[in-house]
Amino acid sequence: MKEKNSVSKSKWKRLFRKKWFFPALYLGISALLLTAVLWYQSGTNEPEQAEEDKSIFDSLGFNGDEEATPVAEQDEVVKAPVAEDAEATVVTKFYDHKADSESQENALVLYDNKYYQSTGVDYAAADGGAFDVLAALSGTVTEVKEDALHGNVVQMEHSNGVTTYYASLEDVKVEVGQEVKQGDVLATAGQSLFAKDKATHLHFEVRNGDTAVNPESFFNQPVSKLKEAKAETEAVQEEAADTSKQKEQEETEAPAEDNADAGTAPKEEADDSEETPDASDEEKSPEQDEQPEDEATSSSSQAQT
Repeated sequence: MKEKNSVSKSKWKRLFRKKWFFPALYLGISALLLTAVLWYQSGTNEPEQAEEDKSIFDSLGFNGDEEATPVAEQDEVVKAPVAEDAEATVVTKFYDHKADSESQENALVLYDNKYYQSTGVDYAAADGGAFDVLAALSGTVTEVKEDALHGNVVQMEHSNGVTTYYASLEDVKVEVGQEVKQGDVLATAGQSLFAKDKATHLHFEVRNGDTAVNPESFFNQPVSKLKEAKAETEAVQEEAADTSKQKEQEETEAPAEDNADAGTAPKEEADDSEETPDASDEEKSPEQDEQPEDEATSSSSQAQT
């Protein structure tokens, strides 16, 4: 027993003589103390931290009971209202005030011997047949009606004040108040009186508030891009309206000036005619007409004498 104790004591002595023993011991004790302090602080600060986090969420208006909206739904990408395999193409484009004259001419719709600017795009199949009309965005159906000029109409409301408008439809499959996902079938393409020369077709519009925008400019673009373009579109339309009013005013003022010039010229000629007497009138004055008669009378009396 004494031998075992002496052996163990000699091992400890040899261990204490090692240069690394005491530094390692100090590091181990320091690590234990630091761990204990951190654990104690985290345990005592949990209620205070929880209260602080709750106040932050309350100030931001976050309600934990509400379901989180997926990012894809918050900024959905605008899609064409026809399937890729439908082989339907755009036959009438949106009337863009910044486009060239040829493009603007192709964006006019003839009805009742008058031309109207297209506020959307028209799709038609190459074979003239019907095709499915799809929802370009997820949203709520706000209107389903039969219009005398535009045929059956479906209107949908989306986030950020964006609405989509589908006209010239047949076999409508949705109703007012229905929630529709992007790509769902709304109806099939039909005909309308307003664009009867297009035969079977779809008229599609995208509106940002009350402003119609070019749908083709926003296909495969996030909905947020529509908000950025709204101000620019309204500015262009106002500028075009001002230009049109200015042209009408100039055309109205031009004939008035011509008529004024035409009325002034005869008046001046009349004044000239009054100021300049006619020489023939002077030769034929009444006094000169009476003088030859007096001379003739005196000559005859002398002859009788």
